[in-house]
Amino acid sequence: MRVAVATVFLLFCVAGPVAAENGDLIVPPVTYPKLAPRAPSVEAFVPAGWKLESKVSGDLNGDGRDDAALVLRDDNPRNVIDARGRGGPERYDTNPRILAVAFADAAGGYNLALENHTFVARTTEPSFQDPLDPDGVQAGGVDIKRGALVVTLGYFGGDMGHMAYTFRFRNGHFELIGYDRVNVERFKGTINEVSINYVTRRMKRSAGNISTDNSKVTWVTLPPRRLLTMEQVGDGLEFQPASK
Repeated sequence: MRVAVATVFLLFCVAGPVAAENGDLIVPPVTYPKLAPRAPSVEAFVPAGWKLESKVSGDLNGDGRDDAALVLRDDNPRNVIDARGRGGPERYDTNPRILAVAFADAAGGYNLALENHTFVARTTEPSFQDPLDPDGVQAGGVDIKRGALVVTLGYFGGDMGHMAYTFRFRNGHFELIGYDRVNVERFKGTINEVSINYVTRRMKRSAGNISTDNSKVTWVTLPPRRLLTMEQVGDGLEFQPASK
């Protein structure tokens, strides 16, 4: 089986404690700037000292105009630390990210529709893959498909795999309508997959092994629940979908 595998307001919020210590690895504390509610261009949303790591375009609110999904990342040199003592590289980037969406305005410019600091969590474990690394063993990234925002987080450690979250703009929020995960237990070769459509409430599970194309598939109908917003999902790598 093959595994496919802005102008800135002067308001800040502190993320984490004064200093987070992870064994002998000390990760500096960070602050998140508040993005402007409106900007003349996508690039104008990028705060001072930050960079535009990636951008994709597409209509996310159904008005026929191309909106933008942005990944912004702090560019502070002090957050690039020596992680060789923890199995990482000499220069390990712990700079945080902001996931943002800007809706195109009919009058020109863009209006901020999403500013999220938690879904793509800050990378602080040097032995793990960066979840948004497009060249990682399990590639991650942000895309717009069929009018929905799709965020894929890859991981590589004891297990490897990826999680793809599909959000649609509804009721003034980006709500989770789809969740897909492929997980491979590297030492056993076991493959577990789950695919959930939260609109139809149908969940598919399959279990197999990398040595064979055979897999056991089960289907479950989930009970009615209100759709979660991206804020309610929290850290995408830690999210546990409802199983029944």
